[in-house]
Amino acid sequence: MSQLKLRRKSAMLLLASVMSLSLFGCGSTPNGDSVTMPAQDTGKSSASGSTQVGGKLVLYSAGPQKLADNIVSGFEAKTGVKVEMFQGTTGKILARMEAEKSNPVADVVILASLPSAQALKADGLTLPYPEAANADKLNKDWSDAEGNYFSTSASALGIVYNTNLVSAPPQTWADLGLPEWKDAVNIPDPTLSGSALDFITGYLSVKGDAGWKLFEDYKANGTAMAGANQEALDPVITGAKSLVAAGVDYMAYSAKAKGEPLDIVYPEEGTVVSPRPAAILKSSPNVDNAKAFIDYLLSDEAQKLVADAYLIPGRVDVEAEGRTNLKDIPVFKVDWAWMNDHGDETAARFSEVFK
Repeated sequence: MSQLKLRRKSAMLLLASVMSLSLFGCGSTPNGDSVTMPAQDTGKSSASGSTQVGGKLVLYSAGPQKLADNIVSGFEAKTGVKVEMFQGTTGKILARMEAEKSNPVADVVILASLPSAQALKADGLTLPYPEAANADKLNKDWSDAEGNYFSTSASALGIVYNTNLVSAPPQTWADLGLPEWKDAVNIPDPTLSGSALDFITGYLSVKGDAGWKLFEDYKANGTAMAGANQEALDPVITGAKSLVAAGVDYMAYSAKAKGEPLDIVYPEEGTVVSPRPAAILKSSPNVDNAKAFIDYLLSDEAQKLVADAYLIPGRVDVEAEGRTNLKDIPVFKVDWAWMNDHGDETAARFSEVFK
């Protein structure tokens, strides 16, 4: 694999911990990421029914865990291919790929950041699959026209709040910098959360350099940079904090469905929708299985699993369930190319503001 020129060099901060993980074995990795040993070739057909597949597939997936597990189970049942899965944040996945560049392992990656997939394509690390089944039904703004990556789901970023603590939630991003919310807000760390980096770079691509005032105001008001998405959300669930800025909506909807006191606001001025792209790596040792997996991700069955997980389906003909649909979310017209080009410097500057 060529040297990764990925937009998020900050992911390298995670490299030491990631390299300490055992690659694959029976049971679990030291940090609890589940893995599965390969099975014998069953000779079953692919998800689209056109190619004989079998053996194994190595998948690196940026959550959510339950959805990833359900997709893997469905794919294995349909094809007989056994999936070895590493589950982690986008940053951990990119760091793991960097660590393995001399001996690539993964066949398919699912990331929580579109610019990261764009960078993989730009670096020549993806294998195009333009003939993927149902690719023509995907949101064209989220997927590559040449078939280098397919955004099979998406999340929107909003203001997530604890309904026991907040009776009149903020309606604009700037509201979170007001004195009434002093020391009450978390924001995910963009070096650990691809969707948080998408929000910050997306906001800046719309507002320009003047947009930094929002984040400087957040810091001055006591907003805490609080780890990855779940780490930022958990204190709001428990009541230690009141709100999350740039909170991932599917996490809020999922927790709310379980009875947690959460709700979400999408500011009228707009927000960023963060597609979740899947890509076949050019170094894939199991190309036919990888193509079959992409076909499955785009199938009716898998897109229903996406909807059940409170994510926005990647296919435009599949409605979201139990949540706000894309057409009802005010969305910024972001510049994805700018976001890709400025991700590293933005993450570094944001970390400097919040240190």
